[in-house]
Amino acid sequence: MSYTTTWEEIKSHYRVKDRTFPMLEEDMPTFMGVPHAQTAEDLAGADVVIIGAPYVAGAKGKYAGVDKSEWVLAPKRVRQQSIRYPSGYVQDFDLDIFEHLKVVDFGDAEIPPEVNLDPTADNILKAQAAVEAKVGAVLDAGAIPVVVGQNSPCGSYAIAKPIAERAAGKVGMISLDTHWDAKPIDWLTKDPRIAGSGNWKAKTYEFHNNFSIPNLVDIGERGMLESKEIVRHFLERGARFIPMWEVRRTLGIDGLCRELRHAYEGTDAVYVHFDMDVIGGAGPAPGDILGDLAEPIGMSDFEVICVAHEIGLRGLTGMSFICIPPGSAVVYRMIVYIIAYLMVGLIQGRKAAVTEGQSH
Repeated sequence: MSYTTTWEEIKSHYRVKDRTFPMLEEDMPTFMGVPHAQTAEDLAGADVVIIGAPYVAGAKGKYAGVDKSEWVLAPKRVRQQSIRYPSGYVQDFDLDIFEHLKVVDFGDAEIPPEVNLDPTADNILKAQAAVEAKVGAVLDAGAIPVVVGQNSPCGSYAIAKPIAERAAGKVGMISLDTHWDAKPIDWLTKDPRIAGSGNWKAKTYEFHNNFSIPNLVDIGERGMLESKEIVRHFLERGARFIPMWEVRRTLGIDGLCRELRHAYEGTDAVYVHFDMDVIGGAGPAPGDILGDLAEPIGMSDFEVICVAHEIGLRGLTGMSFICIPPGSAVVYRMIVYIIAYLMVGLIQGRKAAVTEGQSH
């Protein structure tokens, strides 16, 4: 599939054409038209903050068989597709997100252009630092950063690190993925400083002692992709691994959502990571748009959105996306749904906490 939807076409859509909204660039609106936070001071009072991290790994012109120029546009295309929704009203719940939460868009991290052209270890660390700075500012403002990225470390470790640095106690992790991303070293640079596409999770636990493996809930890995040493390393240390086989054969979506509890037991913070190759070919578009990353028994769009809603109910410290399939408009809309339904859960969870507090 090739993405052919232009900004001009989106602007002419009947839900968009008569509206005004903040623009980050000439062809990039803010997420769902929320206010543009340009400085750290603009984050005051925010509940949720959207950040773009347009970074793609790989030294050549393609990543996983798909041109890098397609992958890197995910933050822009998600924002473009989000603008087709004229309000924060989610009819499934009869609830308007923006009546309850202050949501702002903090723009894209200032990733140097040369990083995507020349991904040396030093360049990658510069890009990572740019994302960390944005995420750190959001956390310091008391808000939840939601980073729309494409590859590691900018769409994963760069969010986990500032969370770990600010947490007073243990940090839990909920990770949706097809791959464990726990190899011992970055495949691209072979540099031990880099938490890259195949090893960011291993580096997170290596570099940050308060990330607790017994509080890791890893969802979606399947098949014959991993070495037994990697998987057993996490199982022996108490991780809750939920392969898609278990989801489909025994747990179901409700059982899966109940198992998220392991990330919260005794933790001070919870980092949430959605690697969207987890959908394989089971999402709203064919698996082939993921190139070499597609695998059978993927999660459906409904299952992923349900997990996001449940996470919202329970609460979270920060969230990130990578490997957003680059060839389908409806997949970019799926990311919008995930964020929106997560925020619905946040609102419902906070209301429930207030009601429970009043009952005591």
